Amino acid sequence: MIDEIHICDVALIHEAHFAPSEGLTVITGETGTGKTALLNALKLLVGERSDASLVREGCDELRVEGRFFFDGEDDGVVATRRVGMQGRSRVSIDGSLASVKELAARIGTHVDLCGQHEHQHLLSSAYQRKLLDAWAGDKVLPFLKTYQSCFSATEAAQAELKRLLDLESADSVELDRARFALEQINAVDPQEGEYEDLQALLPRLEHAEMLLSESAAAQSSISGSGGALEKLDEALSALERIASVDASIEEQTALVREAYFNLEEVGRSMATYRDQVDYSADELEEAQNRMAALQGLMRGFGPRMEEVFEHRAQYEERLAEYEGRDELIAQARTRLDEAEAALQKAADDLKRARAGVIPKFLAQVQVQMARLEMGSAKLEAPLVDLERDQWDTWGPHTCEFLYAAGEGMKPQRLQKIASGGEMSRIMLALKVVLGSNDAVDTLVFDEIDAGVGGSTARSLAEVLLDLSKTHQVIVVTHLPQVAVCGDVHYVVTKQGKDHPETNLSKLLGDERVEEIARMLSGEVNEVSLAHARELLEERKPAGN
Repeated sequence: MIDEIHICDVALIHEAHFAPSEGLTVITGETGTGKTALLNALKLLVGERSDASLVREGCDELRVEGRFFFDGEDDGVVATRRVGMQGRSRVSIDGSLASVKELAARIGTHVDLCGQHEHQHLLSSAYQRKLLDAWAGDKVLPFLKTYQSCFSATEAAQAELKRLLDLESADSVELDRARFALEQINAVDPQEGEYEDLQALLPRLEHAEMLLSESAAAQSSISGSGGALEKLDEALSALERIASVDASIEEQTALVREAYFNLEEVGRSMATYRDQVDYSADELEEAQNRMAALQGLMRGFGPRMEEVFEHRAQYEERLAEYEGRDELIAQARTRLDEAEAALQKAADDLKRARAGVIPKFLAQVQVQMARLEMGSAKLEAPLVDLERDQWDTWGPHTCEFLYAAGEGMKPQRLQKIASGGEMSRIMLALKVVLGSNDAVDTLVFDEIDAGVGGSTARSLAEVLLDLSKTHQVIVVTHLPQVAVCGDVHYVVTKQGKDHPETNLSKLLGDERVEEIARMLSGEVNEVSLAHARELLEERKPAGN
């Protein structure tokens, strides 16, 4: 739901604030005052394409910002969109940079623009099917979910069979290449962890003589005659004699004692290390040759040993599959047949479910169309089976609304015969029928009353009121019968000639009476004022 919108420098609007009601909000104004600019601002905020021509003359950029509340969100969402003179958009959502695509997904999915030029989605059979499924709810959606699961399983089975068939017809050169590569790897036969072990071993073999001499020197300096241990032992004895008289020196004595024991352990370790150093020219050559072989594999199949092992596994799997391809293909065909059978059953169930709800759905739509005094016009929604290769995730058939403008007329596709006004009223009827099943929170109707007057105007107002019980409804209207129904009433005016500016004002009290009077007769006089008050009084809730 739209909580409030702030508009700056959009077309002829310098600055405007718009806070619609949770129910029905009406926007009125004479032709040419700038109602379109207000709607364009809203379009920008829900993620539609920007246009630099919308920037107010003399300004560097336009800005539209709004706060929205959706189900389950207590803090609301704040979105801002800026468009510069070069047409470049900048978007932020809750203070963080975002894209126009993110804006459309976050905000646009909750707002439905239902103007005479915004009905292209209604002409889509996919959208029409979506409307039907939304209305049907649990009577259709479980069957759709099962169908979609079966459809995904069938696609996976088809892909696996195709992969195996492609393997069967694989180029012999490709297979030979795999065999040769596997032979290369197996000839070396690398082992897990071998390369890392060689990396540690080779430096010790290559520098064995230095390691032997230096370890012997270290051991002798520590444990040999006159070495560090002897000197430390002398120091320790001296400290112990001092400590026997002066206890304050005990801490230092303990430190030296610990150092002696640690150094003694190092001496023993170095002796063991020295004894283990074994220089072997043969072992060095063998290790160097092995490292070279492994590095050769890494150059060909790496650059790391992990990739070498992965390639070996892939070649082995590919060749094994090729050798056992006949059995694997037979198994894949069986799985595909089973998946197709399950999909066909799910498709039949889905069609039966949709066919079962269509008559009731259309009957309810017909009731609303009759309320809108559309005469004998009616909708039909036949399910047309598709060829198997045309099935998609939404079903094995199309569901397209057909429209007949009068009794005895052949129903045809909406885009062929429905006018803009008819399309608007059909959309209105559909939205009323959908009620709370519609995922959209806010509906914006622009010029829905084109070509409407008399009793039809009252009927239109009543239908909009019904719709406002389940949605936030915003209506741009020229009909006083609709305007008096609004919970909130805004008027759009234009001032100035050389530098015209569009203003948006919320009407209260006498101001609203005067606007209704203008809409009734084109001028404000005692007769039109009295009529306006009468209409407004009729619309007051009981008890007010």
